[in-house]
Amino acid sequence: MRKLKMDELGRSSPDTFKEQPKMPIIVVLDNVRSALNVGSVFRTADAFALEKVYLCGITATPPHREILKTALGSTETVAWEYVEVAPEALQRLKEEGYQSWAAEQVEGSISLQDIVFQKGEKIAVVFGNEVDGVGEQTLAACMGALEIPQFGTKHSLNVAVCVGIVTWELVRKLKF
Repeated sequence: MRKLKMDELGRSSPDTFKEQPKMPIIVVLDNVRSALNVGSVFRTADAFALEKVYLCGITATPPHREILKTALGSTETVAWEYVEVAPEALQRLKEEGYQSWAAEQVEGSISLQDIVFQKGEKIAVVFGNEVDGVGEQTLAACMGALEIPQFGTKHSLNVAVCVGIVTWELVRKLKF
């Protein structure tokens, strides 16, 4: 086994990336307080060629030093927009044909492995504050909630880790 060199990975250039087709997935960050988490979300959005990231409420926006530290340039490739109130972003997305789902532990949530999407469906997933989760008004604007099954003593994951897990599962369901 040999580690691949950077030039063997076949990665897109930033210009090519901006022009290539994107996965019809949008990440909405609802009052995420850690700029380091925001930067990590940008890296995930770049890795999976997501459509866009919406930054809402107190969520930091580029160019913020801590975002840039973990984003490693992905703020220059991933489309993003700041919308002050997350439900407003979700209303816009609904008008554009996106289904909005909260990644949250609520009554009636659907386990991530059980949720069914068809190729080509447009999905927006809301991830919330590291302490309080997705806000109540934002939850009300979503068509449902999906939940990552957990089996340990803790009942939550770091928001950036959660974005990575949910994104991979959605990409897997929509692409493969």
